[in-house]
Amino acid sequence: MRRSVTLAGLAAALGLLVLVSGCKKANQYAPPPPQKVSVAKPISRKITRYLDSTGNTEAIASVDLVARVEGFLQSINYTDGAAVKAGDILFVIEPLPYQAKLNQAQAAEASAKAQLVNAQATFQRQESLQRNSVASVQNLDDARAQRDSAQANLQQAQASTQLAAINYAYTRVQAPFDGRVSAHLVSVGDLVGTSPTKLATITQMKPIHVTFNVSETEVLKIREQMRRKGLSREDITKVPVEIGLQDETGYPHAGHLDYVSPTVDPSTGTLMARAILDNEDGALLPGYFARVRVALQTDVAALLVPDSALGADQGGSYLLVVGHDNTVAEVHVKTGPLEGALRVIEAGLKPDDQVVVDGLQRATPGQTVAPVTVTLAADRRS
Repeated sequence: MRRSVTLAGLAAALGLLVLVSGCKKANQYAPPPPQKVSVAKPISRKITRYLDSTGNTEAIASVDLVARVEGFLQSINYTDGAAVKAGDILFVIEPLPYQAKLNQAQAAEASAKAQLVNAQATFQRQESLQRNSVASVQNLDDARAQRDSAQANLQQAQASTQLAAINYAYTRVQAPFDGRVSAHLVSVGDLVGTSPTKLATITQMKPIHVTFNVSETEVLKIREQMRRKGLSREDITKVPVEIGLQDETGYPHAGHLDYVSPTVDPSTGTLMARAILDNEDGALLPGYFARVRVALQTDVAALLVPDSALGADQGGSYLLVVGHDNTVAEVHVKTGPLEGALRVIEAGLKPDDQVVVDGLQRATPGQTVAPVTVTLAADRRS
């Protein structure tokens, strides 16, 4: 009897378990919430379009200082690499022999002057006597010849004095312009000038040139911009140029064009241009590699986005844009130059587009996101 009750209770328990199991809901998939990303409208502002190139700094003048007279080097009057002014005496070459030759030439000139004065007086006396029929015509002709010969002798003496003065001046080698002088190549006591002897090199540092090449297409753009501004080819010095060195940010050195080659090199399709910069601080040395930019157009309307927001694939550069339904779309764009941390977008983007600027790794084209609107800082190019 007890066994029958136990079996009945077990059956009832199993029935209740089946009933409870039938009432539970089946497991269902719950999608995760949309990922948060930061979006912003592109910055709209006026920019300047530049021609970007590379070039090298070059000295406006670099001259070898050469001994022009023979003699022993008496002194070196500068420190190697020092800055000097035009007219500074850098080397002195044994001046005493040339001073003596100058004194000798000056004495000969004084003697020639005295002879001319005497010959002129004699001629005037003979001329007066001949008018009074006291002297013969022959005497007058002889006096005239002596006067003319004395005048020629004076001119020759004056030329000798001038040559002696020039050679004496060459014993003092002067700086032809402001600049820096290289290390001396001779020593005090050396015999110089027996053949052209290079003493040192002086290089002008202020101002300084920057040369660079411009493509034929860019040349046409520059000329078009000049035409719009009413500038002629003679006004080329009004075209500003900025440069920066490899270790510098931006383009801190300003100057202007001062020469453009009249012909395009057919082998490269480029044209050589040159700018001049004051270089008052002496930061630019000849031979530096320089980044160059020339303003082509000013006040050009443009859209800018953070350069970090751009991606790239086989189709080119693209941006991720969030639509009105919060769905991410990939938009291919044409990029322009950098303006600081911002990139100019030439085409493919609209002013009202919401561009993903942060959380790019969480934004997948075709998926829905939770956009958080931010405002871009107007970072300007330096």
